[in-house]
Amino acid sequence: MEDAERASADARGARRVRPVRGARRAGGGFRALSALGAAGLLLAGCASMPDRGEIRRVEASQGVDSQVRVFGVPPADKASAADIVDGFLEAMTSDDPQLATARKYLTEDAAKDWKPGSAVTVLSAGLDRVPVQGEKDPDGPRWKVTGKKLATVDERSTYQPETGGKRYEEFLQLVQVNKQWRIATPPSSLVLSESDFQRIYKPVNKYYFAGGRLVADPVYVRQRSDPDSRADPTTQTVQSLLAGPSKWLGPVVSTAFPTGTQLREGTKSLSYDGQNTLRVPLNKEGDNVGQPQCQKMATQLLYTVRDLTASRLDRVELLRSDGKSTHCWVTGSAAAVIASRPPSPEHQYYVDKDFKLVRMVLNVNAEEQQQDRPEPAPGPLATAPFKVGSAAVTYDEKRAAVVSDDGHGLYVVTLTTAGQMPPPALTSKTGKLTAPSWDAQGDLWVADLDPQTVGLYRIPGGTGTPQKVDVAGLDGGRITALKASPDGVRLALLVEREGGRKNLYIGRIERPEGKGDASPLSVRELRPAAPQMAEVTAMSWAPRGRLLVVGRESGGVDQARYMLADGSMVAASLPGATGLSAIAATEDEAKPVVAFSGEDGIGIVWLPPGAQWRTVAAGGRAPVYPG
Repeated sequence: MEDAERASADARGARRVRPVRGARRAGGGFRALSALGAAGLLLAGCASMPDRGEIRRVEASQGVDSQVRVFGVPPADKASAADIVDGFLEAMTSDDPQLATARKYLTEDAAKDWKPGSAVTVLSAGLDRVPVQGEKDPDGPRWKVTGKKLATVDERSTYQPETGGKRYEEFLQLVQVNKQWRIATPPSSLVLSESDFQRIYKPVNKYYFAGGRLVADPVYVRQRSDPDSRADPTTQTVQSLLAGPSKWLGPVVSTAFPTGTQLREGTKSLSYDGQNTLRVPLNKEGDNVGQPQCQKMATQLLYTVRDLTASRLDRVELLRSDGKSTHCWVTGSAAAVIASRPPSPEHQYYVDKDFKLVRMVLNVNAEEQQQDRPEPAPGPLATAPFKVGSAAVTYDEKRAAVVSDDGHGLYVVTLTTAGQMPPPALTSKTGKLTAPSWDAQGDLWVADLDPQTVGLYRIPGGTGTPQKVDVAGLDGGRITALKASPDGVRLALLVEREGGRKNLYIGRIERPEGKGDASPLSVRELRPAAPQMAEVTAMSWAPRGRLLVVGRESGGVDQARYMLADGSMVAASLPGATGLSAIAATEDEAKPVVAFSGEDGIGIVWLPPGAQWRTVAAGGRAPVYPG
């Protein structure tokens, strides 16, 4: 996926005119399209205005290519009220860095006060606009603009999906200024269709700390300069990092930056030198910190900016408020130690046709990737008196948790020494335990579907007394699958509701401070993680805080797609990913995606980076990576 994003970034710099699908918007508004980097032409009136290539008519909701720049056109002399409304709505979707053209449709006071860059309303399609009938306003006509809300982006650039088909509605009041119609009450935020939003904004992770580990906090920044601050995408992302985490993630993460830390005044662009070093000048609030804290600050910056750019970033230097002297610096290798990233897995695990847990080593060399023959998981499982149904392995691969095939028992065993099978750590009378999952703290998670004991359970350290965990917002749904995130602060839950349909949610794991590992936890603020999918059948955490989700859209077929943890879809489906009912990925992007396909007895398959699906073990099932 990262390769695809980098290829897209390279293409954006190629200055080629891309094909554009489109049609005229109801009401007559047009926009101008151009290839990147082309010089401008000037056309009068409400018409398309390319600065290179032919003119195309485009409707906002028609998936405009992100490599095409779109510019609004200023209002024509004595334009009708309808043309002013249409022209303004089109100009809002333009790539004009300061939205100067859109402001020309507003009154002088409205243009001065309008700050659309602070928030965005994303609609599933374009806006509908109709004049308000039956009202006589002495100031002039009013127009109602409506649409179906897909999501909102708040002042911290955080994407929040909307559920339940909520409607967007605002009123535009028009007045006459020097015999020209102008809008006196513009929308409180930028309003964009989904396709325009994807063209103008790009997803990026900013990073914060939780328990010494880095946590990805996804945000959206403009592909080009921000209309308010005029900052480039890298600077926008750093500003968002310094402003603090999203409201949803804020209760469980922290930042190394002191309160009030900002970029040095006047900084609009951050660039790299020939040694792939990024220098970041901070204000005085960032001066008076010790080296360990400063290096944690630099680590947050390195991971954040490296996630944004296709260029290789090897080093980040923090400059003092004088903009010249270096405060501290960190390299990529040093940052990896500070970030406490999970180790790259040595093995892949799955349940073979004989219901035994097996593992295999993935050999990676410069030319090809090969898997060794599977071997039984070491330890007492080889002689277990039951069939294994599902399993989870700790990140250090020293312990495994397995659920019996009948679902009655959860067992925790060591993988380093032989011995007797221990008694079950948790039992379910009706045999409804889900596959387990280990988190980065070493705790074990599992859900029980027994009507008498239904709920989510956590076993501290994998050895403590099982604790039932309160899940706020479950609203009667049943947890049928779960996966703890590698950072240890989020839990992905597959929830089945009335009618049998399964949907994916993410909850925030809240741990009481200073009360030890055995203290009760809670999972708060469940939010939809795949709202575009009508049903989800399998999921896994994937590199850079993302999710790999198997499911289908309404009226569609099953597919596997990468998604951000905020619920926004950011990549095309994996090639040939049909018939999958289980999937596993790891933080190490060099490792293949592993899946289970029940079609024609295929069994375990894997997809190496840049290759095709390959059968690994016929008859195998329940694939997992450590975690």
